[in-house]
Amino acid sequence: MAEDYLSDREQEEALREWWRENWRWIVGGVVLGLGLLGGWRYWEAHGERRAQQAAVAYEELSSAVQASDYERAEHALSELIDRHAGSAYVEQGRMLLAKMHADREKFDEALALLQAASKADDEELAQVARLRAARIMIHQGRHDDALALLNVAQAGAFLAQVREVRGDALFAKGDQEGARAEYAAALASDSDAQIDRTLLEMKLQDVGGGEPSTADAQAAVQE
Repeated sequence: MAEDYLSDREQEEALREWWRENWRWIVGGVVLGLGLLGGWRYWEAHGERRAQQAAVAYEELSSAVQASDYERAEHALSELIDRHAGSAYVEQGRMLLAKMHADREKFDEALALLQAASKADDEELAQVARLRAARIMIHQGRHDDALALLNVAQAGAFLAQVREVRGDALFAKGDQEGARAEYAAALASDSDAQIDRTLLEMKLQDVGGGEPSTADAQAAVQE
């Protein structure tokens, strides 16, 4: 290579010339790299602080609910929504306050919070919110609204629970045949870890069913 034939002085001079021509790019690249690294670390730390603040705000809400302090709980949820709108704690907070409303028989207020929570990015949390909202609708006599809210095709791991609540809605509106099909489908479902099988079997018997039959399960699927 040509460098092998240069003297030490010539190589040193060539290196200096190269440095004079390129130092701005090199220094700029180093500064940019350090800036990006610093920015990333700042963003990470900022995200952690925000998550911690949201957790503290949720704890305030939880404490207010446990103390049955309605006004404080309302204020805590409002603060949580205003300051941490993108946090999962917001939807959990809505569901927590919704339970407090339901316990006080303020069903319209509870339903509004659950319907908001049902739009959460966390699909499991959203599905739980829909199930609770449907139960309130059944209590209010809004059976068809409850049925429309619970989409069997999108139930996923909550299929058995969705089928059971749909059965409750159909039973409440006097459709024993439809309720029997839903209860049977719930019992036949593979996703039955979160249901009370004994209670569900009693419900099935109340609408004229015995052991879950293939015909009843197929009737629910074809509905």
